[in-house]
Amino acid sequence: MATVVEDRAEDRQSPLSDAVVVRFAGDSGDGMQLTGGQFTLSTALAGNDLATFPDFPAEIRAPQGTLFGVSAFQINFGSSEITTAGDAPDVLVAMNPAALKTNVGVLKLGGLIIADEGEFNDRNLAKAKYDANPLEDGSLAKWQLLKLNISQATMDAVKPFGLGNKEALRCKNMWTLGLALWMFDRDRQPLTEWLKAKFAKDPNLAEANIAALNAGHAYGETAELAGPLKQHHVAPAPAEPGLYRTLTGAEGIALGLVAGAQLAHLPMFFGGYPITPASAILHHLSRLKEYDVTTFQAEDEIAAICSAIGASYAGSLGVTSSSGPGIALKGEAMGLAIMTELPLVIVNSQRGGPSTGLPTKTEQSDLYQAVYGRNGDAPMPVIAARSPGDAFECAIEACRIAVQYMTPVMLLTDGYIANAAEPWKVPDLTAYEAFPVEFLTQVPEGGFKPYGRDEKLARPWVKPGTPDLLHRIGGIEKEIDTGHINYAPENHQAMTDIRKAKIDGVKVPDQIVELGAEGGKLAIVGWGSTYGPIHQAVRRKRAEGKDVSQIHLRHIWPLPANLGELLKSYDKVIVPEMNTGQLKTVLRDQYLVDAKPLNKVSGQPFRITEIEAAIEEALQ
Repeated sequence: MATVVEDRAEDRQSPLSDAVVVRFAGDSGDGMQLTGGQFTLSTALAGNDLATFPDFPAEIRAPQGTLFGVSAFQINFGSSEITTAGDAPDVLVAMNPAALKTNVGVLKLGGLIIADEGEFNDRNLAKAKYDANPLEDGSLAKWQLLKLNISQATMDAVKPFGLGNKEALRCKNMWTLGLALWMFDRDRQPLTEWLKAKFAKDPNLAEANIAALNAGHAYGETAELAGPLKQHHVAPAPAEPGLYRTLTGAEGIALGLVAGAQLAHLPMFFGGYPITPASAILHHLSRLKEYDVTTFQAEDEIAAICSAIGASYAGSLGVTSSSGPGIALKGEAMGLAIMTELPLVIVNSQRGGPSTGLPTKTEQSDLYQAVYGRNGDAPMPVIAARSPGDAFECAIEACRIAVQYMTPVMLLTDGYIANAAEPWKVPDLTAYEAFPVEFLTQVPEGGFKPYGRDEKLARPWVKPGTPDLLHRIGGIEKEIDTGHINYAPENHQAMTDIRKAKIDGVKVPDQIVELGAEGGKLAIVGWGSTYGPIHQAVRRKRAEGKDVSQIHLRHIWPLPANLGELLKSYDKVIVPEMNTGQLKTVLRDQYLVDAKPLNKVSGQPFRITEIEAAIEEALQ
């Protein structure tokens, strides 16, 4: 849903409060992702800047009330720039004992717990491995505690609609959302309209959910006493006038791929296979057929990428997508795309590994796989997105490089970016420079050479069936110019060198310094979704007068031409990564700089405080 931001003087007034972090947590069947998503929508409509972090279990339906079945949704919103989903929540909404136990440890000291005491029965307490009821034993004394029987309040609110107990309790996320909307002075009308549309085929269910929403809101209005339940107003954040919408990373990738294909004047073919968290890209693209997009859900990962390669051979922009395990399966076909020198965009939404690993958690551990992970010398450009909005730009960049250099390109996101949402100003596509493809349609002077080269070392792109331009391509080594099969040692050496030189010659922008000076005591170098916490940590430390700068890489391979000299202008370099030090190793290898790692592989994103602590230690 999009909203227009106007340039209003009242929006530029000083905010009443800066930023608030709220986490909704409950059983995987409690609708926490839905609750968080709709609260995000209301927050965007209120004009706040925001960032979200959905955190859900890998099981499709974990046993109810268990610790490993907890689903959570965190949102950080405020009246100034927000680049992360926040560190410690100010408010934790816990729908059952398991949700409380798995999330209370990160709650800010003195923060507010809103607990559904109706779910804190002996059975649920035992499932959460509590020996005593934490709502009664004083163990939560360092936080504010608000005990509400949300389950009973919901049952009372929806009683007139004749729902069974199970159906009635499914409405308690709406009661909770209503209370949250009251707490932060949000308008209920957009949610009411959404519920009517969602349950258009069952108006009774729509009205029951609306009644629960209104009841939760009314409770806040009538129970505003001297206790912890207060209403907070967060002023709108400054924003350029324009059309805005909330955007997830998966949506950003999908829209960017479509935009890239349009700028190349090409139809797009997407071949994919379902895998968390990449599946959402296929879902979004399947709804965009009017933009000359064809989507194909293949029987496996290998078929998905091979179908995309075939589409590129036929004259479309081939695209495929997966996560780490699926990217491993696509490895041989990636080598085929490199050997045949066809444009192909490969999206890797990284998750915790190895093997099946942590399907629903985030990690950045596929950088080696992206840069090096194919048999033979098989170089490929690699781009990494930093946020949902940046994913749109990176997808366009991946399309541009793929068609201009006739090469596969890998685009890296991760589970955090794919599922997270942020406000996004809808861009004017006419402001983007088009890069239309020119297919070879006539025999050039000197004869047709399927592996002839232009100034970029790209070979010509010919649609099969073009008169007088008959050619064959495949995975066996090609002869220079002709493309015939050739096993000669000197030919393989030359073709390997050409393929490497082509990728080394891909033009990428010089690296900029995001915050700070070019040169100094300390640089924090990041890539991908670490941008937000690094940016906030560096900004805070610079406000304290510390000599620290932020450098964030979009182009992982080839690296920007000025990066080596830029890194050497700092006394120390720290590389925060959600892996065991992969970019750090690449930087050491390429530039012989003594880059130090800051690693985290817990499945959770970095906290701002973790990076602040590393900065303090490095500058001591």
